[in-house]
Amino acid sequence: MEKSIKTLAELKASGYTTRSVKDETRENLINKIQKKEVRFPGIVGFDQTVLPDVERAILSRHHILLLGLRGQAKTAIARLMTNLLDEWMPIIKGNELNDDPLHPITRYGKDLVAEMGDQTPIDWIHRSERYVEKLATPDVSIADLIGDVDPIKAATLKLPYSDERVIHYGLIPRAHRSIFVINELPDLQARIQVSLFNILQEGDIQIRGFKLRLPLDIQFIFTANPEDYTNRGSIITPLKDRIESQVLTHYPESIEDAKRITRQEAKLSKDQEKIKIPELLHELLEQIAFVARDSELIDEKSGVSARLSISAFENLISTAERRMLINGESETTVRLSDFWGIIPSITGKVELVYEGEQEGPYAVALKLMGDAIKELFLRHLPNPEKSLRKNDVDLFEDIRNWFSRGNSLEIYLDEKDETYLQKLDKVPGLRALAKKISGHPEELQSSQELILFALSEFNILTKELVDTKMSFGDMLANMLDELDN
Repeated sequence: MEKSIKTLAELKASGYTTRSVKDETRENLINKIQKKEVRFPGIVGFDQTVLPDVERAILSRHHILLLGLRGQAKTAIARLMTNLLDEWMPIIKGNELNDDPLHPITRYGKDLVAEMGDQTPIDWIHRSERYVEKLATPDVSIADLIGDVDPIKAATLKLPYSDERVIHYGLIPRAHRSIFVINELPDLQARIQVSLFNILQEGDIQIRGFKLRLPLDIQFIFTANPEDYTNRGSIITPLKDRIESQVLTHYPESIEDAKRITRQEAKLSKDQEKIKIPELLHELLEQIAFVARDSELIDEKSGVSARLSISAFENLISTAERRMLINGESETTVRLSDFWGIIPSITGKVELVYEGEQEGPYAVALKLMGDAIKELFLRHLPNPEKSLRKNDVDLFEDIRNWFSRGNSLEIYLDEKDETYLQKLDKVPGLRALAKKISGHPEELQSSQELILFALSEFNILTKELVDTKMSFGDMLANMLDELDN
C-alpha cells in the first residue's frame, strides 16, 4: 500500500480493504510458505517441533500460549510474529488507538469521519509499531491493561464522567489491530486474568461500568513456565479454555543446535572475534549445559537456560582475551584451562536442590565441568578405567608411566601460548593420542588438554589448582605421599 495516501478518499480509491490481524498474519504466512521463505529467522532447533505448531495456530487464527522453561526462545518467537504483519497500515491521524479509517471503533474516529468525510486525514504506522509486550507482575492492574476514567481529562475537557472521551485507555486497547504479548502469564493475579475473558472471546472491554463496546482486533500471544514449576500463581482454567493453541517449547536437542544458538546470541566485541575457539572446546561448553539439565543437584523444574551457554561463551572468550593481554600477545586460542573463567556463568544460572545447596554452587559448577569433560572424552576414546580392568590395550600407558616415575606437569592459567604447548609436549604419548581425537592441527592442543583433564576426572591422575597454578601428577604417588605425611 502506498504511504503517499493521505486522505480517506485516496484510501478508498486505492482499493484498500480491511483485514483482521489474524487474517493478515494468516495470509502473509501462507504467502511466505508458498515462496519457501524463512518465517522465523534466528530460531534454531524448532523446525520440526515448535514452529510447525505455531504456524498451525496462526493458520487456525488462534490466540497462542507458548509454554516452556526459561531460556527456550518463547519471547523471541513472539517478537518475530511481527514479520507476518503488513509492512505499513493506515490509521486515522491523531487518534490514540490504531483506528481503522474504513471502520472506526472510537468516538473520536467516528466523529472525525462523520465531520470530514472523505477528507479525513490518514497516517501510516510500520509493523514494528504494532507490537505491544507486557511482563506480567503481581502489581499489574486492570487500569494498566484495560484502562480507567481520567479525572484530569474530564476536568480539562469539561466533560461528565459518563462521556466516553474521559477514558484513559490501557495497553490492550492501544494494541488494537496489533499483536499483544503477555509474558509470564501465571504471575498475573487471578482477578486480572478474569478481565481478559471478554477480550479473548468477544473482543470487547468494560471500564468502570461504561456501556462501551470496543470490538478490538488483537492477536494475543502468552508465554508461561509450566505451572508445576512456579508457586507464584497459575493460569486460571477459564482463561486457558479461551486460548485455543498451547505450544510446548524445549531446549536444544543436539550439541550442534546449541552451538549455533550460542554463536548467534553471544555478544562479542570486534577485538574478541579474532580469538579462536576450537570446535572441541565449544562442544565441551555446550555439553556442560546438557549435563546440568540431567544433574540430580539441579532443580529440573527450574530448567537450565540457554543463557548459561551464551554467558559462559562470552566469559570463556574474555578469559582468553585477558590472558592474551597479560602476556602481550596479539592473538590466542581458547584453552581448556580457560574454563575456570566460566564458573560465575554457571553458579548464577542454576537453581540447586537441597543436595546441591549442601555441595555449594562452586563445587557443583566444578562437578558439571568434570562430568562434561568425561562425556566428551568418551565420545572419542575408551574409558581408561575399564581398559585397565579388562587387560585391553592400554592407550594411556606412556602417559601413566611418565607420571608414575615421579614426573608432574605444572601449568599456569595465564601462561603464554608457546610455553603452555611446550609443557604439554613434554608428556610422552600425549600428542599421538590427541591425534586420535582430532586430526585438525588447530585442535591438537585442546585434544591434549582434554586427555589430561579427563584422566584426572577418571582418577588416573591427580589435578590440583592452587591460585593460578594447576598441577597434574600420579594418583598412586600422591596417595603414598599423603600416607607418609
